Amino acid sequence: MMLDNIVEKQIRQLEIKSNKLVNEIFAGQYQSIFKGQGIEFAEVREYQIGDDFRAIDRNVTARHGKPYIKLFAEERELTIIFLIDISASQNFGGFGKLKSEIAAEVAALLAFSALKNNDRVGMLSFTDQVEKIITPRKGKNNILRIINEILNSKPDGTKTSISKVLKALNGIWRKKAVVFLISDFQDKNYNRDLIITSKRHDLICVKIEDPKEVSLPQIGLIEMEDPETKDVIMVDSNEASERFHQKNKDFNEVTNKIFKEANADVINLNTNQSYVKPLIKFFKERHLRKSIA
Repeated sequence: MMLDNIVEKQIRQLEIKSNKLVNEIFAGQYQSIFKGQGIEFAEVREYQIGDDFRAIDRNVTARHGKPYIKLFAEERELTIIFLIDISASQNFGGFGKLKSEIAAEVAALLAFSALKNNDRVGMLSFTDQVEKIITPRKGKNNILRIINEILNSKPDGTKTSISKVLKALNGIWRKKAVVFLISDFQDKNYNRDLIITSKRHDLICVKIEDPKEVSLPQIGLIEMEDPETKDVIMVDSNEASERFHQKNKDFNEVTNKIFKEANADVINLNTNQSYVKPLIKFFKERHLRKSIA
């Protein structure tokens, strides 16, 4: 993994910051809600008095002429997969940090939490195509590869296709995983694939927004460029401010409806605010839901 000095320093700082947060706050939170994704088949053995008859394996029983039951074991190790949007809109940020930087920090924090729990971590980065696949593995080196890909990627595409990356994930990884989809969700027609993914995996959507996308300052004529299409238009901000605000409101309502229909968990982040509090809130709320269930 060849890195220039600036990116290497950035990754090192991110590693130190993430490990500090993991050790002080997130290790216990992570383990409390991601302790295992159910049970997996272990072996068969001969039926004994007191065993649950519903666990009898009919095929093995038929072959041996006496009852055998299936034994299962809890899955201790998890697979965490990040779906990272690296389209052109992720290079936007009007208040100190880019969306891509927030994405890298959040992924690093969650990945180092997974490392402490001895879980496998992998990634698919995407634009309007799948840009890079990092196979889920254990260990720090794989995490550093993921962080580098987010911060130092040179994608071929500029636009966004959430549908394509979800289809790719479901084609590649059929076993249940914890999936963090990190994007600004500036896309359409991914509803069906989100629902399919949510049924197959434990899906958490991390939506990153920038304040300058929410409201338009009333400062007269301004030039605006779409980062994904490169289209440039001249806008009278005094007249367009209300329409701009309403368009963003409508967008959030639509995406929230999509998340709800998919039954996916959601973490809303903003480039001008700390991501620590929203993550803590998510962990606490999810732990409460699991406790009640």
